[in-house]
Amino acid sequence: MDKQRLTLAALTLIPLVAACGTDTSGGDAVGAGPALTGVHWAVTDVTVDGTTSRAPDTARLHIAADGTADGNLGCNGFSSDTDLDGDHVVFRQLGATEMACTGVPAGFEQTLADTLTDGSLTARVKDGRLTLTTADGDRVRLTEEKPAPLSGTTWTVTDPASDGRARLTFDTSEETLSGSLGCNRVNADATVRDGRITLGTFATTRMVCEGSLMKTEQALQRILDGTVDYRIDHRTLTLTSENGEKVTAVAAR
Repeated sequence: MDKQRLTLAALTLIPLVAACGTDTSGGDAVGAGPALTGVHWAVTDVTVDGTTSRAPDTARLHIAADGTADGNLGCNGFSSDTDLDGDHVVFRQLGATEMACTGVPAGFEQTLADTLTDGSLTARVKDGRLTLTTADGDRVRLTEEKPAPLSGTTWTVTDPASDGRARLTFDTSEETLSGSLGCNRVNADATVRDGRITLGTFATTRMVCEGSLMKTEQALQRILDGTVDYRIDHRTLTLTSENGEKVTAVAAR
């Protein structure tokens, strides 16, 4: 796993003073609080000072009905309390993990965290899209994400880290697995029964890649050798081997 420690001072327990208010002058949705909560949002991009940064596939946000929020900044998971007042939201006490992964644009996580915690944000919800705008006009754009099925979804492996190159697709009707282990293409029989997947012998190409990718391939083949339990949490897939090792993947957009 290609991870290293990262200091994200602004991401860890940022206290904010709750700012209240309701903007009823125009916009796509007034009183966006109920429309905002209970939805899984994928971060599309962040615009700060006129510069737009596209989000990685893993960046997401969910706000529960009780106001607690959680999500992912691109690599690091985060959680926060929120104050919802009409079409305004304030993220309070945002705390995040402190790990860095490959494949996430430099500075993106900090930019997203800084924008989310920039005081009272105006929320606009329309046609499955959410825009959070700061008082200075910076914004985070998000899109509603539906739950992903196991079969037919392209699952991008995030752990072990593969820089987004390891991708798996299950076809439950054909009982097959196809995709890439990070370097080499792979095919195998895959039978799904009662929350478990039984995998046959892998057939792979024979390319040799850089050391980190080859280590990821070896780890994936070891974990996926035989029968694994699987669990889907909205758009995150976790595969657990009989000895407890795990593979985590997210549904590609």
